[in-house]
Amino acid sequence: MKIMIQGTGSSVGKSILVTALCRIFKQDGFNVCPYKSQNMSLNSYITLDGKEMGRAQVFQAYAAGLEPEAYMNPILLKPTGDKDCQVIVNGEIYGNSTAMEYHEMKLEFMNMLKTQFDDLERKFDIVVIEGAGSPAEINLRDKDIVNMGIAELVDAPVLLVGDIDKGGVFASLYGTLMLISDDERKRVKGTLINKFRGDLDILKPGIDMFEEITNKKCLGVVPCFNLVLEDEDRPAKINKDITNIIDIAVIHLPRISNSTDLNSLKIEEDVSVRFIASPHEFKNPDLLIVPGSKNTIEDLNHLKKSGIFDKIKEYSKTGRIIGICGGYQMLGNSITDKYSVETKTLKIDGLGLLDIETIFETKKVTKRVEANLVSNDSISVYGYEIHNGVSNYGKSANPLFNIGKEDYFDGSINSDGSVLGTYIHGIFDSPDFRELILNKIREEKCVYKRKSEEYKNLREKELDRLADIVRNNVDIDKIYGIMRMKNS
Repeated sequence: MKIMIQGTGSSVGKSILVTALCRIFKQDGFNVCPYKSQNMSLNSYITLDGKEMGRAQVFQAYAAGLEPEAYMNPILLKPTGDKDCQVIVNGEIYGNSTAMEYHEMKLEFMNMLKTQFDDLERKFDIVVIEGAGSPAEINLRDKDIVNMGIAELVDAPVLLVGDIDKGGVFASLYGTLMLISDDERKRVKGTLINKFRGDLDILKPGIDMFEEITNKKCLGVVPCFNLVLEDEDRPAKINKDITNIIDIAVIHLPRISNSTDLNSLKIEEDVSVRFIASPHEFKNPDLLIVPGSKNTIEDLNHLKKSGIFDKIKEYSKTGRIIGICGGYQMLGNSITDKYSVETKTLKIDGLGLLDIETIFETKKVTKRVEANLVSNDSISVYGYEIHNGVSNYGKSANPLFNIGKEDYFDGSINSDGSVLGTYIHGIFDSPDFRELILNKIREEKCVYKRKSEEYKNLREKELDRLADIVRNNVDIDKIYGIMRMKNS
């Protein structure tokens, strides 16, 4: 069985509804798998076998009770500029291309996608497929491999999702249905309305009229809700306010990647996570995080031009800084790109806060790691690396982590412990490390120390709560019925 969730546009809630259905079907005793043929995101993840995939499908895999695998997201596009991207196929770099070059090559992947999906259908009871953007992007339809193109390829029934919080949900649903072909319209077996606020009785007459006009049943109205869950594959939400005792500020890089590194910080009751996009927003945070970047050199240039570069150097005299991946590279003395991995810039000076020199290599490092703090081996972290750079230690550099199984060092820390950097994504998901950092801040602020919770335990509770919300507001029995239907 299979079901596909498509949307009237980006960020209407496709990813979270696929996540909910994966958890619901798992709760009902089915062996279920998420699938998105093509994803575009800078939030990526490394599987146990060193393959790269989009974070949304990772979260959906957890909902389904599975270890994430690259076949759940066989094509990942990582933008490197407005018109360029890195193409990841089956978890490995396929190449770099412009938007037009990729558009022209997409149909080459059709046979691969069909073969992979047939394998999934044999292996799993249910496959929940996620589309991308909207099927009404008519300029892309002739080479579509992620919306109606994939639905047609694998003969999947479709549910169309609209976001009422944006306004105009009936117009967006109707417009989408009218812009797709007659055969594609027949494939849509129902609609879902997402992010509803207010009185459902006021909405119901509109639903009745819409169903009469389109002959498409609305299978549910999902209310707005707040869960401590990972974001969809979109840039980090821009919160600029200090809302709690501990003020953690994150540099909002134009090409920020793996912003999911911050999610576990947001579950701490006394922590506020905000973003800095200009010097006047800096203030005096308790912790400054320089996050990952898909183009470290361009983002470093941006920091210099915007004035944030100088503010970071000034803040470093009294503050605490953590750099992750590209952010770690920026904290060093220099970055050299002799092979033009990112740009044509041969070398650029960094912030000079850690005594490291980074050199970009053509081979990309993608692996999962377990590590311990060099200064306290009882503090362990578990995460993953995705980077091209190799950072070499200078005379005053002190390593931060020891990668146990492979017996090498990662990261660096300055002499007084106020500036540190690492290539490991997900370090804050490890409760011991998160607790160590936050309790140092709590001690300085004379507030009570706290025990940090395991992020994955909270994630499981929240996934069950998500499933309850969707199950209570969507006709799941009708979805089961639809999955047994062929296109007609």
